[in-house]
Amino acid sequence: MTDPQVAMLMMVSFIFLILLGFPIAFTLIAMGVGFGYYAYATPDQWEHIFNNRIFDLLVNQTYSVMVNDVLVAVPLFLLMGYVVERANIIDRLFYSLNIAARRVPGAMAVAALMTCAVFATAVGIVGAVVTLMGLLAFPALLKAGYDTELSAGVICAGGCLGILIPPSIMLIVYGAVSGVSVVRLYAAAFLPGFLLAGLYILYVVGRAILNPSLAPKPPKEQWDIPFSELAYMVVTGFVPLAVLIMAVLGAILFGLATPSEAAAVGAFGSLALAASYRELTWDRLREAVYLTVRTSAMVCWLFVGSWTFSSVFSYLGGHTWIEEFVLSLNLSPVQFLILAQFIIFLLGWPLEWSEIIIIFVPIFLPLLDSFGVDPLFFGILVALNLQTSFLTPPMAMSCYYLKGIAPPHIQLTTIFKGALPFLGMVLIAMVILYNFPVIAFWLPDLVYGVIR
Repeated sequence: MTDPQVAMLMMVSFIFLILLGFPIAFTLIAMGVGFGYYAYATPDQWEHIFNNRIFDLLVNQTYSVMVNDVLVAVPLFLLMGYVVERANIIDRLFYSLNIAARRVPGAMAVAALMTCAVFATAVGIVGAVVTLMGLLAFPALLKAGYDTELSAGVICAGGCLGILIPPSIMLIVYGAVSGVSVVRLYAAAFLPGFLLAGLYILYVVGRAILNPSLAPKPPKEQWDIPFSELAYMVVTGFVPLAVLIMAVLGAILFGLATPSEAAAVGAFGSLALAASYRELTWDRLREAVYLTVRTSAMVCWLFVGSWTFSSVFSYLGGHTWIEEFVLSLNLSPVQFLILAQFIIFLLGWPLEWSEIIIIFVPIFLPLLDSFGVDPLFFGILVALNLQTSFLTPPMAMSCYYLKGIAPPHIQLTTIFKGALPFLGMVLIAMVILYNFPVIAFWLPDLVYGVIR
């Protein structure tokens, strides 16, 4: 076999082992070391069995990950999100938004989507948002008489917004992989993120207007709330968390702090906010720290494994072979983007976003210059596209998250049916972004200038 053929065997073997259920990070390391031992073998390898450069590569890649300044923001943003989650701050947020939007058709579903968007901005973790909102808002929607499919779709789709809306962990990882400024990525993701959230809300309101039985109006006694009481609920339930989030993101976008510095302030602010609500207990703090460490370790080991894997794959000529194959197809830039996004869409079924960004997106990055595609724009498209991987049966992870905490009588097929219309909203958002890329470029160009 030629080296490029060995590289493709390496890729196919990895996907096969992942489908069998092996841990992804350590599978990457094992595949990288195994095939790397072959790639870097010397003529006298069997006489000096441990004298192989793959071991030096593994150590160097591990060290590179641990000293990467960009990745410092990951555990800090995770701590901020987990503290907000564990301190029951989202309960107050959902209740206040539900009362504030009570006159809007489908008010409770709209409030759930708005809460998901704000919570996703604070957390950036799909599983955490879907699970908490599934425990908090899903039973409330069902109790209020909302259609089960619509309610399930709202929770599943809203929970995925954390991939896209800053401070998205995914965008930090993409920035580390692609070399694109995380600050510019955050600025570029704002409008597409809220465009998608707006499409979700328009869909819910439209369904509620066309078929009011899907989203019954609340009893009249729930409408008669004095303005002063409503204002107090909004000020205490929504404003503090919104101020914290905007302060963190504003400091990043306007250059007052690096993402890591702003994340540190956000983590401290979340602790202060939880303490002010008298929700900061030792057990909750310990749980938040434990979850932060566990998730951060997963991300770091994924980086170690993927960079080792990618280095060996590239050394064997895998990247070059793929690049030559794609260029031989004589695709237009639009056709290339559609092909790349379709492949990422398919990869989203068996793989999490972290594996796709760290392992497969780097395969496409060298091709962007050949097709004149800005890596910033490509990253936002990928972030939008990955929404579909969480909503598309049969491997829609957000649906499985919700099924895990939903009442026993709620069938998985019902959750799938509820998520599919929101998948259509994602595709509409992608089409809009394809045709109007200024949506992604306007804010970073305005704040930081045009660098294309």
